[in-house]
This record gives sequence, C-alpha cells and structure tokens, in this order.
Amino acid sequence: MWEGTPALVTGATGFIGAHLVRRLAGLGARVHAVSRRPPDVSGHGERWHAADLGDPAATAKLVAETAPEVVFHLASEVTGVREPDVVAPTLAANLTAAVNLLTAVTGSPVRSVVLAGSVEEPRDGLAPGSPYAAAKAAATGYARMFHALWQVPVSVLRVAMVYGPGQRETSRLIPYATLELLRGRDPELTSGTRMVTWVYVEDVVDAFVLAGAGGAAGEVLDVGTAEPVSIRDTVELLARVVGGAARPRFGAVAARPLDRTQRSDPGPAERVLGWRPATKLEEGLRRTVAWYAESL
Repeated sequence: MWEGTPALVTGATGFIGAHLVRRLAGLGARVHAVSRRPPDVSGHGERWHAADLGDPAATAKLVAETAPEVVFHLASEVTGVREPDVVAPTLAANLTAAVNLLTAVTGSPVRSVVLAGSVEEPRDGLAPGSPYAAAKAAATGYARMFHALWQVPVSVLRVAMVYGPGQRETSRLIPYATLELLRGRDPELTSGTRMVTWVYVEDVVDAFVLAGAGGAAGEVLDVGTAEPVSIRDTVELLARVVGGAARPRFGAVAARPLDRTQRSDPGPAERVLGWRPATKLEEGLRRTVAWYAESL
C-alpha cells in the first residue's frame, strides 16, 4: 500500500510527526514533510517543505505541488494555558490551519486525510476546558462537515496523552519528571489526583498508519488506553523505573481549572482499524527513561 505513495505530513518536526515520518519512510512512502521551520537535512529521505498553514493560499499551493494521496495533519499548538490572550493564536494554529487544509484537498484525488484530534475535546455536552480543547473540538466538527457535505475522506483520531522516546518538549509531564529524577532532583507537581489516559508514541503511529491506509473516512476514533491512571501513580511508577533518591513533590504546583478526568474508548478504533494499544505503561516508561538517560 505504502510503496511509492505520496504522503503529506504536517507538523512533521513535532513529537508524533517525527515518529510518523520515520515510519512512513520505512514503509516506502514518498514523504512530504511540512513545518514552518524545516530542518536543514532530511533524516529518512523525506522531502521538506516550509509552509504556514494559517495562510490559505500557501496551503493550497502546498497541496497542489505535493499532490498527496494521503494527508496526515498533525500541525498544532498544544497548550494547557487558560488565559484569554492564548485564544486567538490557539484558534489559528488548531482550527484555521485544519480548515485551510481541508479546503485545499476538497475535490482533489486524495484517498485519505487523517486529522490529529485530542482526548481533551469535551464529551457529554461539557464546556471545553481550555482554548486548546475548544479549537480541537471545532476542528473535529469541521472535519465531519467536510466529509458529510463534500465527501472529503477525512477521519479524526482523538489522541490521548502521548509519551515515549524523542519527546523534546521538556515542560510536558513525562519529559519534565523523567529529567528531574534522572538528575537527582525532586519534580514539583500538582496533587497528582487527576486521572490521565496515556498512550505510547509508537502505538499512536500504528493508528495513524492504519487510518491513512483507508476505511476510516467519516470516523472520529479515540486513540488511547481504556483505563486512565492518576498522575500520582504514573510519576511514582516513573520514579521506581528511574531509581535513585529523588522523589516527586505532589502538591507543590496548583492544579489548573477544569482539568477533568480523561477517558478514551479504544473499542471503535479496534472495530474500524483493528487497532488497540500494545505497550503497557511500565514498559513504555522504561523505554522512555532509557532514551532520556542516553540524551543527558
């Protein structure tokens, strides 16, 4: 399926995007990787493109030049900040970019479009808990509209809290706590009572590759584990994996407003894609710690 297939990956310098580019290149796809600031060299034979997806003309030009059969849209501004001044930039990065891309591929011969959604999208009629959650939920709504009105073969994968080797955003929970513990320092955290749905990065890539292969058009699928784990239990497990004398300091940081329990239902993804998370949390954390230990 993938040998010689032109595949467009936005957000290709990001955590999931970098793993996906490597996987697709290994499968033989002709990968067009997109970022506002592409690297100077190609790591896996991919061709890099600089583009601002907030610009509809630039987005249309990108799609016309690359003529992708499969599109993976991972470009995003992931933030948990709850401040009014992040609303507009978060809207532009997470909704406007998605709409521009969907508009650009409408009427083209693209076979599959896969959008990265988020476990933070509100369920059961609840208000979004952050500007990021609101923008992601809106992008999912637009994706469903493009499929229903104009038959764009788009699916949305609502991704849970992703962790694993290669995550360079060191302010995120797992990278932050791992690096602090490896350096012998006590990570300062919230109370740790929040329940979080974790998923290992290579399992996420599995889901994107399966969705990109087709058969998921019109679907909105959760990509995460069925049972959430508290932040406290997660970081305590991480501390046992790392070893040493450092211990997490729970309650040192105030919790954010509207930080709700995360839930994922992997059942639909299994029925539609044949996907289930394969990596247990402890094994995934061991691989993650090993990567960071080598990176210090």
